[in-house]
Amino acid sequence: MGDDATSMNPDYEVIVVGAGVCGIYQLHRLLDLGFNATLLETGSNLGGTWFWNRYPGARFDSESITYGYSFSEELLQEWDWKERFSGQPENLRYLEYVAEKFDLRPHMQFDCNVDAAVFDDATTQWRLQLSDGRELSSRFLIPALGLLSAPTLPRYDGIDDFEGQAFHTYNWPTEPVTLEGKLVAVVGTGATAIQLIGEIADKVGDLTVFQRRPNWTAPLHNGEISPEEMADIKERYDEIFAVCARTPGGFIHQPDRRPYWDVPREERLAMWEKLYTEPGFGIWLSNFRETFTDEAANAELSAFIADKIRARVNDPVLAEKLVPKDHGFGVQRLPMETHYYEAYNRDNVHLVDLQETPIDRITARGIRTTEAEHEFDIIVFATGFDAVTGAYERVDIRGVGGQSLKEKWADGPATYLGMQVAGFPNMLMPTGPQSASATTNFPRGIELAVDWTTDLLEYMRDRGYTRVEADAESERAWGKKVAELYEIMLLRKAQGWFTGYNSNVEGHEQGKMRYQVYNGGTPKYRATIAEVAERDYEGMQLT
Repeated sequence: MGDDATSMNPDYEVIVVGAGVCGIYQLHRLLDLGFNATLLETGSNLGGTWFWNRYPGARFDSESITYGYSFSEELLQEWDWKERFSGQPENLRYLEYVAEKFDLRPHMQFDCNVDAAVFDDATTQWRLQLSDGRELSSRFLIPALGLLSAPTLPRYDGIDDFEGQAFHTYNWPTEPVTLEGKLVAVVGTGATAIQLIGEIADKVGDLTVFQRRPNWTAPLHNGEISPEEMADIKERYDEIFAVCARTPGGFIHQPDRRPYWDVPREERLAMWEKLYTEPGFGIWLSNFRETFTDEAANAELSAFIADKIRARVNDPVLAEKLVPKDHGFGVQRLPMETHYYEAYNRDNVHLVDLQETPIDRITARGIRTTEAEHEFDIIVFATGFDAVTGAYERVDIRGVGGQSLKEKWADGPATYLGMQVAGFPNMLMPTGPQSASATTNFPRGIELAVDWTTDLLEYMRDRGYTRVEADAESERAWGKKVAELYEIMLLRKAQGWFTGYNSNVEGHEQGKMRYQVYNGGTPKYRATIAEVAERDYEGMQLT
């Protein structure tokens, strides 16, 4: 690409990176409008989250009918969801079906890892270095990177010494893993571990859970969707998606807008009892708004859920170890469970509390704590992700003047609308840090952001613009707004990935706030980005 003709004419108008839910829809929108676009995917198949996370128990905790794409009425009528909360194999089949239906595969490149992406100011192009030695160029770069796609292993001594099978849940082997009769360790009790433990407890020979800190969780109450119910849903999709558009989180669960303290305690408890027995996020998102902002209100709800845990775990001492003490219920992303607490009533399931007996090292035969050595055949690390920014920082992304995105985000992300970064022209992030996608029903947020991004590209094409870049002042103002929203939310105290408090991520200082996500709700975010567009993309320089 050294000659002048090649340097002035990029290989593609747009390169999309990532073949998950976001990347698939983004590619479809671009091709539909006639853009010369390609999609690069590290994996050997599309699917993103639903390609990589093959661990037993992996499934939606959003309702299946609200997780699917809404852009095609034909697609909505053709696809039948089998479960209220669909499992990983079916979810991958769905995304494969979408790609085939809209003829997207010819425009996707698999086993294609991006090592570096550098903006060339002279030609207004992005130049991508691939791990296979190729270099590709494009006018625009759209990282459609998953919020939870950069898995992190714990930093224990001897982690490479173990002689059995060991892997992160994100990298669950493609070949079958024999669990029957095996001595299995699960390190971690976050969202992934909660799904996994409930699924495998009755299948393994012996299961030991190493808990770093307990998480709140509530019953998923999954079930089948009958053909009759699915037919009814297909007639009501417009209504269903309209409800999602009105709710702060983009789910079908609408908050109770009555003032918390105006509702008698007996009535609050009765409502919680009802919500606890219903499917999905109702106990979290159909609750009073004050449970997210008022310490006393949240403490009361947390006490209610704690009693539910104690009632479901036979051993009172063990039950108490499963009740979180360092944060309240629902102040960080709530995982949903199936038979999770009942797993601990089994004779073959044991809990090791790492706050009492920390892991000293991984050995050839298993895991050694400060108290004892435990032997295993399989060790599963359910130890989470370098969330939101991690996938971006694993690519050497450099903007104007060679500035590094990783260095710019060293103390936390800085964006405009969560979709652009000052100093990084023509890079558009539909699910970027500080956007609403992380705090909403993911596909609902994805369609909103992808449509906005695509409208911007069409606007530029129609008017002859070739470059767009966020103003530094607009970026600062957006960062201030995002930070202010944290101040009213109890999640500011939580150690979840919304705040970036994670000692497991190298370079992230434990206890230091990273303003990772936008907490203003989908309706406000939609109105904000619509107003920016109506004002000819105010806050951005188009040239």
